[in-house]
Parts: sequence; C-alpha cells; structure tokens
Amino acid sequence: MDALSLHYEGASTRGWSGLRTHGARALGSVLFRWGCFLAMTWMALWAEARPAPHLPDALVDAVPYVPWVDRLNYVAWVLAYVPVALGLLWEDAPRFVRYMVTAGWLALLRGACILATGLGPVRGPDVNAGMDAATRWQAFLEIASPVGVFGRDSAHVYLTKDLFFSGHTATTFLLLLYAWRNPRLRWPMLAGHVVVVASVFLSHLHYTIDVVGAYALTFSLFVLREGNVKGMLGAPSVSGSVPRP
Repeated sequence: MDALSLHYEGASTRGWSGLRTHGARALGSVLFRWGCFLAMTWMALWAEARPAPHLPDALVDAVPYVPWVDRLNYVAWVLAYVPVALGLLWEDAPRFVRYMVTAGWLALLRGACILATGLGPVRGPDVNAGMDAATRWQAFLEIASPVGVFGRDSAHVYLTKDLFFSGHTATTFLLLLYAWRNPRLRWPMLAGHVVVVASVFLSHLHYTIDVVGAYALTFSLFVLREGNVKGMLGAPSVSGSVPRP
C-alpha cells in the first residue's frame, strides 16, 4: 500500500469522517458492551447472596482507608475513562469498536470469575449474604441506572463481593492498551489509570490479588484479540530457527 493510500485510510478512520463511516458499528459496539455489563452485574448479584469469608491481605491491611476516596472512586474512574474513550473514538473509530467489543468480553469474563470465586468483603461485614430475589432485582435496576450509581451510591450498597477481578483496574488498563499507540491519549490514560488503581487501594475496594488478576487476565484477553496468537502457537519455520527467549 502506498503512502497516499495510507493517508486516505487514516483520514477515513478519524474525526467526523471516521464517525460517518464507522458510527453505526461504534454504536453497536457500545450497546454490546452495555449488554455485557448488565450480564456481569446480574452474575455479581447472584454471587452477592452467598456468604463468603474475609481474606487477610498484607498490602491492603497496611494501606490506610480514606473515606473520601471511597466516596469518589467511581467519579475518578469516570474522569479517567470517559475522555480517553471519546478521544479514541475520535482518533481511530475502528480501534474504538474493537476496544468496546473486547471490553464486553472482559465484562463477561469478570462476571464468570466472580461467580467462580466467592470472596468476602474487603471491609465491613457480609451484609448482602442471603439477598432475596426481589432485592436482587431492585439492586440490578439501581446499578443499571447512572442515577442509581452516582446519585444513590447503589454500587457501594449492593456490590460488596464483586471482587475477582478488579473492574476499575481492568477497564482502565484495557483502554490504556488500546490507546497506547497514540501519545495524545497514552499519557492522560496512564495517569488516570494510576490514580484509579491508587483509589482502589485507598478505598479498600479490592484485595491485592484482584488487582494482580485484573492485569493478568486483561492483558491475556488483549493478546488473544489483537496479537498473532496463531503465529505464536504455530510450528517453527522451515529454516529451523528457534525464537529468542
């Protein structure tokens, strides 16, 4: 492909041209991601009803709990996440679509992990053990609504055991990976990601293993979606060359 073709291909993926060309796919990817988020929330609420034990954590136990950080950690996530996500949509609409689809699969993976683990609250008693069906449905409607999340703090009230793995860490790290090749998005997202992860520890929102697991699983999914997995798993070349360690 010559330089002129590359120029026009790049021009068609960014700005208003990119939105006109890829707007329908972008909207579809957002709806897919939203649907996956709702499915994850329902799985997390099922897990919320099970009694689960608190785990000792050397790092979290050494970090002071800061109440105002706990109150504002979802706001910090929004401020770190939304501007860069919109920037990615503006700069590279097809990559934004791929990001949103990957984020949807990540949400489903997180829901499955929450169901499979069963960790108790990091801080405070297990207040939602035994949650009945009516409460679960009310909680689902509250968490699905931005008014419920930001106006009535529904996520803090109804989700105390959606722990492995950390959604704050995973979502901002995945966006950082997709935004990395664009310096104008890379550094704001890196700074925002660091702030969000710090808020996770200062608010005692997750165990350390939840954060470590978020990095491992998010990066693995990113490689599966964007890397040459077939090439990495394929047979050696005919020349018999051995990949460098």
